[in-house]
Amino acid sequence: MAMCSGFHWGVSSAAYQIEGGWNADGKGPSVWDTFTQKPGNIPNNDNGDVACDSYNKIDEDLHMLRALKVKIYRFSLSWSRIFPNGYKSSLNQKGVDYYNRLIDGLIANNIAPMVTLYHWDLPQALQDINGWENPEIINIFSEYCDFCYATFGDRVKFWITFNEPQTIAWSGYGLGQIPPNVKQPGDAPYKVAHNLLKAHAQAYHTYDEKYRASQGGLISISLNAEWAEPLDVDVPREVVAADRALQFQLGWFAHPIFKNGDYPDAMKWQVGNKSELQGLTDSRLPSFTDQDKAFIQGTADVFCINTYTTKVVRHVTSRLNIESYQTDQDLEKDNADGSENTAVNEQKAVAWGLRRLLNRLREEYGDPEIYITENGAATDTAITVDDTDRIFFLKTHNLDGVRVKGYIATSLMDSFEWLKGYTVGYGLHYVNFKDSSQPRTPKRSAHLYFDIMRNNGFPLSQHLGQICSYCFKDIAG
Repeated sequence: MAMCSGFHWGVSSAAYQIEGGWNADGKGPSVWDTFTQKPGNIPNNDNGDVACDSYNKIDEDLHMLRALKVKIYRFSLSWSRIFPNGYKSSLNQKGVDYYNRLIDGLIANNIAPMVTLYHWDLPQALQDINGWENPEIINIFSEYCDFCYATFGDRVKFWITFNEPQTIAWSGYGLGQIPPNVKQPGDAPYKVAHNLLKAHAQAYHTYDEKYRASQGGLISISLNAEWAEPLDVDVPREVVAADRALQFQLGWFAHPIFKNGDYPDAMKWQVGNKSELQGLTDSRLPSFTDQDKAFIQGTADVFCINTYTTKVVRHVTSRLNIESYQTDQDLEKDNADGSENTAVNEQKAVAWGLRRLLNRLREEYGDPEIYITENGAATDTAITVDDTDRIFFLKTHNLDGVRVKGYIATSLMDSFEWLKGYTVGYGLHYVNFKDSSQPRTPKRSAHLYFDIMRNNGFPLSQHLGQICSYCFKDIAG
C-alpha cells in the first residue's frame, strides 16, 4: 500500500490525556479535572492531574517525535490553560508560553503542528453557565479561536475546531458518561450538536475572513464514525438501516458542513416523525434557518475522520415511550464477524471497514481530500513493548483508492484514556506511570510505524501484499 509522495504521516495526543500540570502556573480547572477528581468516576480513581507530565516534558516528547520522523504531530490546546475562566480577559501568559515552546520545537524539527482547538476539556467556569447547551458559548469559543489563530497561526497551518462533536453531544449529554454527564437523551444531544455546528462555522469564518490570506492554513473538524455494514446486503430494509446509522453518527455533522448546511433527511424524518407520534408540537431535532444553512455549508477545507471499528447494523422498530437519539434511529448494532479483539470491547479492529468507510466519504461528500485524524488499537497496559496486537492492526489497513492525504496514528504514547483511566494503552510508546518520571519506551509498533513511514507505505519486501491474511504468529515471528 504505497502512498503518494505528498502523503502525511503523523501521531496524535490530546491535552488532558498527556499534559498533567492540571493547576500549574495559573491554569484553570476543566470539566475533566472536576469529573476525574471525584472518587469513583474513573477506574482506580485515576485522573489526568499528572498524566504523562508533558507540561514539563516538552523535550522528551520532541525526542520521541524526532525519532519516529513523523511529518505531523496532532495535539490539542487546553482552553483553560490559555484562558483559565474561558474568557480572553483571563489570559494566562505562562500557558501561551508552553504552547509556543512546543510549536517552536516542532517547527525546528520539521514537524507540522496539527492543532485541535477543543478536545473535550471545557473550562469549568463555562460549564457553570451551562456550557454547550448555552448559545452564548458560540461567541465565547470564537473569541478563544481568534486568539489562538492570532497567537500561533504564523506557525500552525492546520487547525481542527472540534474533536468528535458526536461524542461530545451523545456521550456528554445523552448517555451522560463523559463531562458534563447530562443524561437527557431525547433532546439535549440535538441542542448541543446545533450549537457545536454553529460554533464550528463561526470559528471557520473567523479564520477565513481574518487570517487565511496572511497565514495560508487549513481548517476542518474531526468527525467520528464507525463503518456500518448491513446485516444482510440483499434485504433493502437492512441496507437502509445501515445508511441511517451512518447518517445519525457521521451525517449529523458532515451533511451540514460538506453538503447543504442542513441535517440529513433520514434524521429529519426519523426524529420529526417520532416527535409527532410522541405528542410533541415540534421535532426534538432543531431546525436551521436559511441563514444558518448558508453560514454552515462548506465550512471545512478537508475531511477529517476518526475511526476505530465497524459494526453490523440491523433494522428494529423501537418503542415510542422512550425519547432518545438512540431509539430515534430504529436499529441495533453488533460487532462484525472476523473482527480482532482489542482491549476496548466496543472497538474491535476490522480491517475492511476502514476502506468501505473511506469509499463512502468519497461517494457521499464529493470526493474530498481526507485526513484520518485518529485510528489505532487499544492494548492492555500489561503489554509494555511487545504489542503484536497493534502491529496486526497497522498491517491490515489498506488506504488506497481514495484521496487520503494523511494518516494520524493514535497515539504517540500511552496516556490517560478518558473513562478507562490508565487501564488501556493506545500508545506507540509505553509510559510507566508507576515511575514518577514517566519514562517512555518505544513499543514494537513504533518501530513498525517508523518503517511504514520511511517506505511511504507498507514495505513489500516483508511480503505484505497479502496483509489481511496475516495472523498473530506470523507477525510475532
